[in-house]
Amino acid sequence: MEGFFTKKETESKSRPDGKTYSCYSCGLYKECTSPRMQPFGSFKKKILVIGEAPGETEDRLGKPWQGKSGRLLQSTFDRLGMDLFEDCLNINAVYCRPMDKKNNNRAPTNYEIECCRKSTLQIIDKYKPKVIILLGNAAIYSLIDYRWKKSLGGINKWRGWAIPDQDFQTWICPTFHPSYVERSDNGPELTVWVLDLKHAFEMLAQPFLKHVEPRIDIIEDLYMLANITNPEIAFDYETTGLKPHAEGHRIICCAVAPSESHAYVFMMPKTRAERKPFIDLLVNPKIGKIAQNMKYEHAWSLVRLKTEVQNWVWDTMLASHILDSRAGITSLQFQVYVQFGVIDYKDETEPYLKSYGDSANDINRIQALISKPGGKEILMKRCALDAVYEFRLAQKQRENLLPF
Repeated sequence: MEGFFTKKETESKSRPDGKTYSCYSCGLYKECTSPRMQPFGSFKKKILVIGEAPGETEDRLGKPWQGKSGRLLQSTFDRLGMDLFEDCLNINAVYCRPMDKKNNNRAPTNYEIECCRKSTLQIIDKYKPKVIILLGNAAIYSLIDYRWKKSLGGINKWRGWAIPDQDFQTWICPTFHPSYVERSDNGPELTVWVLDLKHAFEMLAQPFLKHVEPRIDIIEDLYMLANITNPEIAFDYETTGLKPHAEGHRIICCAVAPSESHAYVFMMPKTRAERKPFIDLLVNPKIGKIAQNMKYEHAWSLVRLKTEVQNWVWDTMLASHILDSRAGITSLQFQVYVQFGVIDYKDETEPYLKSYGDSANDINRIQALISKPGGKEILMKRCALDAVYEFRLAQKQRENLLPF
């Protein structure tokens, strides 16, 4: 949808693609003993635990975590000083038991999870938990996938983070499902799982990290950049492709963040004279430079602006990899979500930054975006937010890498 509202602003949380998801269309309730299993627990510590789906034992007894994996979860919570049923509220990503043709337990399908999502969102809205523990892939899919427009990935990518989710205003803490830990036969998965749960419980004592919208100044004359005297800046480019060398490539816009709460953003001027305040900033050896994957900004500056950036001090992508070597976690979009709880802020621009071909030298569709009404403003906002989040992320990474 285009006009006064974006597609994201008008879509339903429970059915973002416009499809109808309901108990009737799912049909699991017709076959199980305890259909639409209700939340269970006294919720004294305001922890919501989301599992996968009821198994045979849970379905027969009408409440969650009654089987072998449930007993492991209960004993582990007890070991960490938490009562699963007194201190928590317990639900599953799917509220009815999924069964195969032989009446054995099976994993729920994504469609079945989507049919239950509306109920899960209503429970979160009603109870307003301080911490949500997501146990396994189904729980992650339930709460994150419909808002995450890229490949979701698996539990190994998401476990261990304490995410200050700004949509739900709560800490979201994914970790392994107890059935997976049980199958590991007391391997390293058990140790990791216990540490993840301990970390989740510790978030109860942490104040929730509220998002602060940065001030964004769209400028045309770059003279204002000459007034920047901050010891460091983060800067970010939006360009016509991945690599700057092929004919026709150029830097479309740039954002400079002199702090974690402010950014200047501008369409890149066509003449070197108009760019001079920005170029002077890039070559100033007294001002440190921060970027996400700094070789990208360095190469584009060198090739398209004929300028070599001086005094690089931090690369947020490299630091993400040093802090955590798991695959799939170093992108700025992922880091902004797990560190600051802001999800999918690049949604409107992402399709335009993909090229038509497979070569890194191909031109993308960014020109089509800026030719649309309001397209320049959308692109510049994304660029400004990138720069601000790079600045914020650098500060947070330093706290973890350089604690003394």
